[in-house]
Amino acid sequence: MQQREIGKSGIKASVVGLGTFAMGGGKWWGEQSVDDAIETIIKSVDEGINILDTAPIYGLGQSEQIVGLALKHIPRDKIIVSTKCGHWWSDARGSYVGTQFYDTPMWRAVDRSTIRKELERSLIRLNTDYIDIYYVHAQAREPVLTPIEETMSCLMELKKEGKIRAIGASNTKLYHLEEYVKYGQLDIIQEKYTMLNRNIEETHVPFCIKNNISIQTYSPLENGLLTGRFSKDTPLKEGEFRTKNPLFAQEKIVKICEMLDNWKDLCHKYNCPLSNLAIAWTNAQPGITNVLCGARNPKYVKENAAGGNIVLEEEDIKRLNKDVEKYTV
Repeated sequence: MQQREIGKSGIKASVVGLGTFAMGGGKWWGEQSVDDAIETIIKSVDEGINILDTAPIYGLGQSEQIVGLALKHIPRDKIIVSTKCGHWWSDARGSYVGTQFYDTPMWRAVDRSTIRKELERSLIRLNTDYIDIYYVHAQAREPVLTPIEETMSCLMELKKEGKIRAIGASNTKLYHLEEYVKYGQLDIIQEKYTMLNRNIEETHVPFCIKNNISIQTYSPLENGLLTGRFSKDTPLKEGEFRTKNPLFAQEKIVKICEMLDNWKDLCHKYNCPLSNLAIAWTNAQPGITNVLCGARNPKYVKENAAGGNIVLEEEDIKRLNKDVEKYTV
């Protein structure tokens, strides 16, 4: 699989990564078989994926624990592990954000003391003594607006101590990035970016290209919508997470399905399903370093990984861009 360097870190990551949010289970995703999850992670490495993304909040530690169990079967130097800090549930430090995750009261906390405690706990769950990429998962908010200067100072200390190798930030605004680069080396950001959600193109992308910051995207298949498995008549279960995505509204799906139908010849040309086409398109966009694809069983890992082996021809990228602009305005 293609690999690209993460910022100035020297770390080289596959253009497709494995996201483990769903492995945390809970009300968002339902129950998760630990054995299936471990097998999925091991299979991802076999398929050329060398970067795993997790976070403490994914299942309140469950996802990290599963990754830690899988790492017992994978040489540590063969895998890039990324995890995060910023969602805090141990006490009332930080800014209260509610109970949207797992019905557990949650705070946004990115001060020195909580970051160090989160890292310590993550290292134990992950069964490792260092993290390759450590993200600030969510940025400080009112009323506790911890300065990015303090957050970054702590992260740079952890890097100097050898506990983390690279620093990342997620769910950011442009002004956050401007602050991060003032106080240290920001190597990567993690943001949502898909064919149907290109909001970062005018803000984050130019800044990151200028400052040699990698961009890792998540949800490249837009909750499965870009796989071709949905139509306007596909029933959605009451309360499932897709019902909260406005792109699944009937009038939107009609246009999106028409767009996808027009790409059957491209799927034939590249001998791939629509999902691979969407992954390859995302990786072909300026500034994008790699994409995270979630999976809960080996079958989908194999399918997603194949998208990292496709290099689209320039004329096909232009065609896809034109179609996306036509059907999603």
